Amino acid sequence: MATIRNLKIKTSTCKRIEKELHSYEKEVEREAAKTAAMKDKGADPYDLKQQENVLGESRMMIPDCHKRLEAALAELKSTLAELEETDEKEGPEIEDAKKTVAGLEKQFHTEDA
Repeated sequence: MATIRNLKIKTSTCKRIEKELHSYEKEVEREAAKTAAMKDKGADPYDLKQQENVLGESRMMIPDCHKRLEAALAELKSTLAELEETDEKEGPEIEDAKKTVAGLEKQFHTEDA
């Protein structure tokens, strides 16, 4: 049985994972710039290889974050649907959850295009 408390938790989870995803995307940009700068300066091959490993690890986190976000979004939608079936269709928590779902779906559609 879905409750408002579960809805709040799932909404917060989606928001947290979304922030995490944006953080990893920024980290990849930073690390890519750092790697490019090291190549331009002719850095030590060992240091360059280590930096490329750091960049690779950051890049691997993005698909993982996407999967977790998609799963969390599906759970949030499910909980929201259950609450709407029990005639709980209004309230700040429900509005927040709906905004979160709409924002994440919009983000996924712009990334796919």
